[in-house]
Amino acid sequence: MSKTVYHIAATCSLLFLSACASMAPEYQRPAMPVAGHWAGEDDAPAPGGGHAAELPWRQVFADARLQRLIELALRHNRDLQVAVLNIEKARAQYRIQRASLLPQIEAAGSGTAQRTPAATSVTGESGVSHTYGLEVGLASYELDLFGRVRSLRDEALQSYLATEETRRSVHIALVAEVADAWLALVTDRQLLQLAERTLASREGAYALQQARAEEGNASQLDLRQAEREMEQARAQALSATQQAALDANALELLVGLPLDASLLPEADVDLDTVLGTREIPAGLPSAMLQARPDILAAEHRLMAANAHIGAARAAFFPMISLTAATGRGSDALSSLFDAGGRTWRFVPQITLPIFTGGRLQAELEVSEADRRIAVAEYEQTIQTAFREVADALARRSTADATVQAQSKRAQAAAEVDELVRLRYDTGVSDYLEVLDAQRTLYAAQQDRLQAEQARQGSLVSLYRALGGGWLAQGQTDSAAAGPSGG
Repeated sequence: MSKTVYHIAATCSLLFLSACASMAPEYQRPAMPVAGHWAGEDDAPAPGGGHAAELPWRQVFADARLQRLIELALRHNRDLQVAVLNIEKARAQYRIQRASLLPQIEAAGSGTAQRTPAATSVTGESGVSHTYGLEVGLASYELDLFGRVRSLRDEALQSYLATEETRRSVHIALVAEVADAWLALVTDRQLLQLAERTLASREGAYALQQARAEEGNASQLDLRQAEREMEQARAQALSATQQAALDANALELLVGLPLDASLLPEADVDLDTVLGTREIPAGLPSAMLQARPDILAAEHRLMAANAHIGAARAAFFPMISLTAATGRGSDALSSLFDAGGRTWRFVPQITLPIFTGGRLQAELEVSEADRRIAVAEYEQTIQTAFREVADALARRSTADATVQAQSKRAQAAAEVDELVRLRYDTGVSDYLEVLDAQRTLYAAQQDRLQAEQARQGSLVSLYRALGGGWLAQGQTDSAAAGPSGG
């Protein structure tokens, strides 16, 4: 009995030691390779603003149809589905590595029949012998004294967490892309309406010039110029029709299923009502480290590479494994559980690498190089994110003024067009001035619509660049559960 207690205590001690060891280097987050503030931005938080990551997308995108499309996209978009499936795969891989830390208990039964010929039999007679056995015990279990299995488990865990952050990044990008596609469709439908109104105006002008030419009050030059402008307007209307159709196709691809016309925006939608906010709080660059899932994913990949170094280092040291089983054995199945049929076996094994031709050292160098690569990728991800935010802030800073300037320009162009028409009707101006005023008005109206789209798009870009809705998503979205399970 005392020997059994001793063996159990020794085994528990080894298991405890194996649970504590790790040869992975201590993880340290690299310094942030960007400035501590946004260029030209006040670092003080916006009044009552918080951070963009805390703003749910429903609060930012107020239009009911747009909200419905975003909901459908989050449910049916194939890119997001792939990201979710990658999470399930990584979760299963983590569970495989985690299971390696635990003893694997197996049961096995066997039966053997063997005929011995008379020539080799000790009795000089042939015969058939039977052996039956039943065992329950530990399969080959590695005592993780140097942390190899634990490091591989940690690597799998960090890889799983990276895929989860990647899904959140895809989620944020998808919400922003649907909003951008919506704004583009609204704007291009408004541009189509403008092109159709312009075409109708050009057709009326051509008919008027044709009638005046028949009466001898207009030259052939004026008539052909009016015809040229009419056909140009027709081509622009056709191009606008095509672009609106392409926008609808792009939106349908993002959503992931055919869209009913009732879900598409009307051309007369006021873009000012699409977004539920006029300001997105930028916060500090340091806060972005915790708000951008792509940055968090890059850091988890770095931590995974760091953990793999521990496994590569542990490979230089002995690997100890245990196999143990107890059971029953008999030469007859009916007497398998009779007294005296108990069996057991205990097989400890130690494996020590002596000569590997430099393979283990090369594997360690590969893991260290992978970590340096992961550091560079992490820093590049931060720099890219910093630039995206800075670019969005730069566009946002001039967007309102640009819309105001384009609106005034369009208003002035409309007044010029009206004055030139009056001058032409009274014979003061020639038809070239009329055509020039019409072209200027049309271009100004186009630019005004596009400036309004750019203003709303700058808010969408800033919301996306700051990891918009990430924290709110983490609180409400359970698409990717934690790595639990047996």
